[in-house]
This record gives sequence, structure tokens and C-alpha cells, in this order.
Amino acid sequence: MQEKQSLSLESVGLYNTGRVYHNLSVPGLVKKATYRGEGTLSSSGALCVRTGRYTGRSPQDKFIVESPQVSGEIWWGPVNRPISPEKFEQLHRRLCAYLQGRELFVFDGFVGSEMNYRYPIRFINELAWQNMFARQLFLRPGPQEQESFKPYFTVICAPGFQADPTVDGTHSEAFVILDFEKRMILIGGTHYAGEIKKSIFSVMNYLLPRRGVLSMHCSANVGKEGDVTLFFGLSGTGKTSLSADPDRFLIGDDEHGWSEHGIFNLEGGCYAKCIDLSREREPQIWNAIKFGAVVENVVAHPATGELDFGDKTITENTRAGYPVDFIPDAVVPGVAGHPNVIIFLTADAFGVLPPVSRLNSDQAMYHFLSGYTSKLAGTERGVTTPVATFSTCFGAPFLPLPPTVYARLLKEKIDRRGADVYLVNTGWIGGPYGVGERVDILYTRRMVRAAITGKLTSASYKKDPVFNLMVPRECPGVPKEILWPEDTWKDKEAFQKQAQVLAERFVHNFSVFADIQGDLAAAGPLLNESFIRSQQGD
Repeated sequence: MQEKQSLSLESVGLYNTGRVYHNLSVPGLVKKATYRGEGTLSSSGALCVRTGRYTGRSPQDKFIVESPQVSGEIWWGPVNRPISPEKFEQLHRRLCAYLQGRELFVFDGFVGSEMNYRYPIRFINELAWQNMFARQLFLRPGPQEQESFKPYFTVICAPGFQADPTVDGTHSEAFVILDFEKRMILIGGTHYAGEIKKSIFSVMNYLLPRRGVLSMHCSANVGKEGDVTLFFGLSGTGKTSLSADPDRFLIGDDEHGWSEHGIFNLEGGCYAKCIDLSREREPQIWNAIKFGAVVENVVAHPATGELDFGDKTITENTRAGYPVDFIPDAVVPGVAGHPNVIIFLTADAFGVLPPVSRLNSDQAMYHFLSGYTSKLAGTERGVTTPVATFSTCFGAPFLPLPPTVYARLLKEKIDRRGADVYLVNTGWIGGPYGVGERVDILYTRRMVRAAITGKLTSASYKKDPVFNLMVPRECPGVPKEILWPEDTWKDKEAFQKQAQVLAERFVHNFSVFADIQGDLAAAGPLLNESFIRSQQGD
């Protein structure tokens, strides 16, 4: 990749900056980052950085500019907070003034592996390591593409610049602001690189469905016979770990589109949680953390540079970003056919959902719209213990459009392609968080393998009377006693109470989808009458 050391950025309001480094190579960015004191090299060669106060996303600091062009389309509310065009302009001018005289790093890349749905994005960074993160996480253009590059969207990221909420109309000093009309994203006040990645995902969640393409918060892999599997789930539920299967080929670990041609990766890299990472359990991710990878908030030995993945001193949300081709046999470019199997991942902190269950099409829609899981510690600012939550479409924080837009697209594609759908609980069994144990990832892998290979299709099932789920009586390589959650609890009465509490939360959450409930509501959990009376105070 050709390196340039000058670039006019006046079109996005940046004047009188210091030296601008355009499309620096990885070695060049590593050299800059270490020289500037932004990070150090670990013993594996990865660039090791810390993100300060913000070690996860900050959802309350995300805004969308309420411009006339998009105002009527956006799903306004707690997820998508409006900010006026005037406030955006004011903050933009202040941010550009802050960047005067400073070195800047620019990466021109793409989002979207399928050529028909690919968009050019320009990343302008105050920090070399964050520019390297963008370079490794998104799609890198060839020399000819660089020459003709014209950005469709521009990201300006200046962690050192802090907003003033009383002046700028923000929630705090941190901000992530998307302007769909100006095709610009402003990020400041936070060093957490995940904000860069997820802001682009939000953009694609706006652009693609309007073109009939389903944008999805999921990982994907493909087998030797061309069979494709999707893994939906929020951060920490196992999307990256489970899709990085040595016997299959990784398409991508987090963000995909489903077009009329099949599945395609939106990115060119992976962003893996690496708390308690081990070579034995997750060898592909372990081996990917080498020169060219960026490691966030992992404690490194000061003398040897050896990474301690078990150290939670800084945060549990430790991360590693690296190109997808760091995973052996990754699919490059990241395109494949239509999915044969779809897996919804949840980390149930109540400890009552079955480790694996099969869903019919109505249940698939119910659980897609519900998006139940437990937010794991560190994934978002302020989350220190697992919190039960519902994130519609397994990605509510990144959905600019109403959830039903994505839900109807998914239903249409499942009905057309006939994919098998499973709900897999990677959370707790034998009791809730703090009492029970988390499902062993080795067992989860075997359940997933059985689903992918069709062994669960012909299995014998029994119905969970509370959650209305079909649970296999046996699964190859998995102890039978863990498949039926109640059998793992010593106190059966406590299990029943806990199950009813979670079931009631499902029912309450789904009530917001009154416009499309119909038969879908009946596909969810079933509350017993005594529990309903107790909740009503009878």
C-alpha cells in the first residue's frame, strides 16, 4: 500500500493541521504509536494500548442529527437520541479547531465485502493506534482503488477533545454523533476503539435495509460443502469464539449483510473479547494476537511484555482487533451463500434457559425481536455484573430504523431459504450468576456442531413447559443432565420461581411489539396462573 504524507482535508472542515499521514502501513503506524507513547509492543508482537476511563461503549453518548432528510425514518428514543443540526455544526467547528496543528492519521477503506453493497469510508484519527485499528478492522483498498477513492462517509475521531454538555447538548464529555445527511461521524472524549467500529455498523444498518438487504449483528462461517451458519448474539455471548471453528472457514465475526446473493461480511477484521483467553480453548484467536493486532486494556508484564488474559484489573471487556485473515482459512473476500443454520446466542444470567433448543419460524421471530441476553461486565460503561436485558434483533444499540424493518426482512429470508434455527444458551446452569456455573464452551461447541451437521434435526425432543421450547433429549458429546436446566438445580422450587420471573420479563418486553404480535406472542414463554396472581397481588 502506497504511503502519502500530505492530504487536503479542507472539505470536512479541517484547516491548518499538522502533518497528515495518509494510509500508513501497519509497521509505520506501530512505529508512530510507540514513538508517541500511545502503546507498547507485547511479547507476541501485538500493539498493547489502554483506553482510560472508557473501556466499553457509552450508549448514552450516541446521537443522530435530526435533519429533515432522515427525521421521519429514525427509531427515536433511548437508543437513538436526537441532536440538532445547529449543535452538530457547533461541535464540529470546535473539534476542527482542536485539531489545528496536530498530526493526523487517515485511512481510506471500505465497508461491505459484496461489491454491490460496498461503501468507501474515510477515517481521520488523532491517534495512530486508532487509525491502525480502523485499517485492520475494515476492508483495505488496492493501489488503483486508492487513486480513485472518494469517501461516501467520513469519520473524525479525536479522543483528546471533550464536549461541554452545557454548550454542546451532549450527555457527557464523550460523544458519538452520526449525521446521515452530511455523511459524517464525530467521535470524541473516549479512547475506546469499539465506538469507531459500531458507528459504521449503525450507518450500514441505515443504508442496507433501505435497499432490501438485511444488516445483521452476527458472525458467520461456512463448511467445506458450502453450508453457511450464522451466529446472532450480543457482545460476550460467544459469536467470535464459536464462529472461529478450525473445521470451518470464517466469513466474519460480528457484522454481515444478507442480500439476494447470500451472506457477506461488512468488515475486514475481527474484534474479539479476550478475557480468560487460552491457547487450548480458543487457539485461533490466541494465535491471531500477534504483530498487526491491537490489544485493548489487557495487562502486560512490564518487563517481559507477556499478556495476562486472566487479569481483570483494568476491565473484563479486554479486546483484540486483527484482520480476518489472521484466522487460518478465513474466507477472503468474505462472501458466501445463503445460511443453512441460524443460531441465536444468549448468556442467561438467571440460569434457567436450556443450553440448546430448536425454534420454529414463529419462535425464531419471537426470539429475534426479543434479543434476550445478559450484558456482561465491562461491555458497556458502568456494567460490572451481568444484567438481564432485551436488545431487539440482538443489536438494538446499532439500529437507526424501527426493529420491525429488520424483523420482517429476516422472516422473509428464513421463509424463502428454509434455514434451521436454534437458541443456544452460553450462560449459566445449576443456578443463577454467582451460584451456578457457566456452560462449558467445549459443550457449547459440540451442541453447535450437532446443529450444523444436522444431528439435532433427527433428535428426540421434549417441550419446556415454561419457555415453550423444544429441547433435545440428547446431544453427541454433551452430558444429558445439563440439557434439561431444572435437573442441574438442587432447589427445584427455586428453579421454578426463577424461570417464571424470566418468563414474565419476556412477556412484558414483547408487549411493545403490538403491531406485529399475532401468533408470535404465543411462540414465547407461558406464565402459570398462580404466578400471574402473585404479581398482581391477589
